[in-house]
Amino acid sequence: MINAPTIILVGPMGAGKTTIGRLLSQQLDREFFDSDRVIEEKAGADIPWIFEKEGEEGFRKRETQTLQSMLQDDQTPVVLATGGGIVMKEENRHMLKQQSLVVYLFASVAQQLQRTSKSNNRPLLKQGNPKETLNRLFSIRDPLYREVASVIVETDSRHPKTVANKVMDAIKKHLAAEV
Repeated sequence: MINAPTIILVGPMGAGKTTIGRLLSQQLDREFFDSDRVIEEKAGADIPWIFEKEGEEGFRKRETQTLQSMLQDDQTPVVLATGGGIVMKEENRHMLKQQSLVVYLFASVAQQLQRTSKSNNRPLLKQGNPKETLNRLFSIRDPLYREVASVIVETDSRHPKTVANKVMDAIKKHLAAEV
């Protein structure tokens, strides 16, 4: 068991944030939250509906509010998987950088395409060519993920348990370096 603050997972859609987050929460014996699910529960609607009714800006506003509430000082440390676009707002990046443990789960565009091809819950992939969309999002967001990340772990062609173990190793090294 390691004594770590809240662990926040960032990265593109299809990087495995939810899957890896659940595995980490089990290893660390702490609660797991997926910010997208928290948003859906509070809204009483799914993300595609929120995008349709409020647009991306309305969704991003909800995302910021959720991040703020999840990072309150008095909260017990948890594992939090964020949505792929969390880094698009400067306010969110500022909050993430204030945290001492942000893990960027890196996934190539090819891997993202493979992992998201059967999902109907990804509004940004509904219009146009998904590969072009993922390439465009990657070019914009990759530097932002790197800006907020404490550690970076590659997820391509790796089993989720292997990735979770790599994340745990990276966290341990990061915490040891901070001391």
